[in-house]
Amino acid sequence: MTSVELSGKVALITGASRGIGYGVAEALVARGDRVCITGRNEDTLKAAVEALGADRVIGVAGKAHDEEHQAVAVARTMEAFGRVDHLVNNAGTNPVFGAIADLDLNVVRKIFETNVLSALGFAQRTWHAWQKENGGAIVNIASVAGLSASPFIGAYGVSKAAMINLTQQLAHEFAPTVRVNAIAPAVVKTKFAQALYEGREAEAAASYPLGRLGVPSDVGGAAAFLTSEQSDWITGQTLVVDGGIFLNAGVG
Repeated sequence: MTSVELSGKVALITGASRGIGYGVAEALVARGDRVCITGRNEDTLKAAVEALGADRVIGVAGKAHDEEHQAVAVARTMEAFGRVDHLVNNAGTNPVFGAIADLDLNVVRKIFETNVLSALGFAQRTWHAWQKENGGAIVNIASVAGLSASPFIGAYGVSKAAMINLTQQLAHEFAPTVRVNAIAPAVVKTKFAQALYEGREAEAAASYPLGRLGVPSDVGGAAAFLTSEQSDWITGQTLVVDGGIFLNAGVG
């Protein structure tokens, strides 16, 4: 065991080998949680486990929308730690950049399978494996793209809007045992979002009242709060973590 005392809580975080998911894992490990992280690339996942601390972190490789992978990830978490208090649905994809009118519907299906159906699948499995009888919290990583029109990433935005509504549906159905909330970040500096700021970071950051783009730890801190006792009376909400960018709405 490291110098950080174990909290007794266990979290399962999808899409956590890098980026926002890794930032969430760092925050929960730092407070003493034991964690299972998932990711598509086994080598990247293994490196993340080693960096986070193999004494309290395990990894399960697979594609988030694969139901067999979902079952294995939850089962491995239960086998390793005996419980799964918190689920953070972070796995997501956005393989296209362009007008929604021209999108291949098969690509849209892939976006929804990864961004929405995987979140529901993992939520169903953690609910039945532990949370229904023992309580816990679920955090869905949505996006500000799900709160308004999002030119050139429209299908992604629609999927994140669906995720926000899914959060409300689950919060209503899983209460009072499990709290379910969402986080809607603006642009966070990750490989996933690189196309939105690469080569023009200063220009992109200038439109944010707080003067910078987000970093994974910004979302990690929010997820730590929403899975803590300090948020015990919060459910069905979407916490916008956006550096103030929405304050510019309506300003010419």
